[in-house]
Amino acid sequence: MYERDVLSEDWRRPLRGKIPQIPADLDLVVEDADGGFCGAVVACDKEAVTLEDRHGRRRLFPLAPAAFLLDGKPVTLVRPAPGGSPGSAAARRSASGSIAVDGLRARVARESRIYVEGVHDASLVEKIWGHDLRVEGVVVEYLEGVDHLPSIVAEFGPEPGRRLGVLVDHLVPGSKESRIAAQISGDEVLVVGHPYVDIWQAVKPSVVGIPAWPSVPRGVPWKEGVISALGWRREPAEAWRHILGRVSTYADLEPELLARVEELIDFVTGAP
Repeated sequence: MYERDVLSEDWRRPLRGKIPQIPADLDLVVEDADGGFCGAVVACDKEAVTLEDRHGRRRLFPLAPAAFLLDGKPVTLVRPAPGGSPGSAAARRSASGSIAVDGLRARVARESRIYVEGVHDASLVEKIWGHDLRVEGVVVEYLEGVDHLPSIVAEFGPEPGRRLGVLVDHLVPGSKESRIAAQISGDEVLVVGHPYVDIWQAVKPSVVGIPAWPSVPRGVPWKEGVISALGWRREPAEAWRHILGRVSTYADLEPELLARVEELIDFVTGAP
């Protein structure tokens, strides 16, 4: 009944004329049909298109005869008309700077988890990396401090395919946090941290409208000390809502935090 086996040859060749041609507009997200590289268009000339993935890696592909997948369907890319198509490139980027996946349902949660110290840490991670975490199926939970972290890790039971990543405040040599981290690190557990006493400090001072985060004397609760030094008449929860409200993208955060969160996401989503 059939003249040929559709699986016996390159599926693109007999259908080349029927595959739609799509302008390679900036930030269009496509997947290389042969190698599986997925990224957004960052450049295009008359012969080639450059894609960039969510980690910033770039690859160059010829416009022809390369084939791509757009929303799972085969397409060929062509050079866009001068000026490109209307629309905001920023709208296709998530707050973390990764490629935003429009219309994608959240993936079923992985067994692997990321733990952060407190609710403020969790809300900041959600605001900047929430889109990425839903795409990857990663759940973030908070510890309310690190003192009980060894027992929490033991109860979690890390194993291949069930990884645990932990983000710790003030992870510096000689600190209590560093001693606790040393007890639990392993092949399926990654503990990383930033140098700040509190997650508030990971927000750039200029974003909050202050020249610098104030120094708080030893023995004074850090959040309360900061609020007093800045002359704010706010409770810590209200102060954090004010700070978080000024944050909109990864550019509002210090690089030391950005690198650590990206490292954790890569760890818990990587192959065992």
